[in-house]
Amino acid sequence: MLRIIIWIVMLVGGSALGVWLDLQWFHSLFLNVYFHIFTIIFGVVLFRFVMLISRNTGRLLAKMGKEGDVSRMETNKLVTTGVYGCMRHPMHFGLLFFPLSIALIIGSPTFIFIIAPLEMLFIGMMVKLVEEPEAIRKFGDTYQQYMEDVPMFSLRLECLRQLLEEVPKDSEE
Repeated sequence: MLRIIIWIVMLVGGSALGVWLDLQWFHSLFLNVYFHIFTIIFGVVLFRFVMLISRNTGRLLAKMGKEGDVSRMETNKLVTTGVYGCMRHPMHFGLLFFPLSIALIIGSPTFIFIIAPLEMLFIGMMVKLVEEPEAIRKFGDTYQQYMEDVPMFSLRLECLRQLLEEVPKDSEE
């Protein structure tokens, strides 16, 4: 629940701060229709990719990350195949771009160029400082070895392609 609150604060707060600062400093760019047309197109496309990656990696975890009776949002099995064989945190890789997609849709220059990159950095730090230690506690030496073999994120074309591959919805969902 705390993580959801952090996301909401980042997105709503970043949006509000960005718009407020734009009206102070960049009002001519913020109020420019052509700038908004340009940013909203890229923002919607990026948002679509973020949602696609999130859906695909979530479905993969739901299918392969559970053994036995486990609640919907939990996993108890380390997934190291598919896109998880390319990078340890493919869902977080996609979610890194969520603040930027919202910033582009809103068309706030301050949010796009200052706040969203800071939020993206914060997300990366949270993965390293919170998610990784949790995974080590949960999966122990197996995860330690996985960390040595697989990078946290990867820009390899094959990995990026796998992020966008359709994962069929599990029939139990």
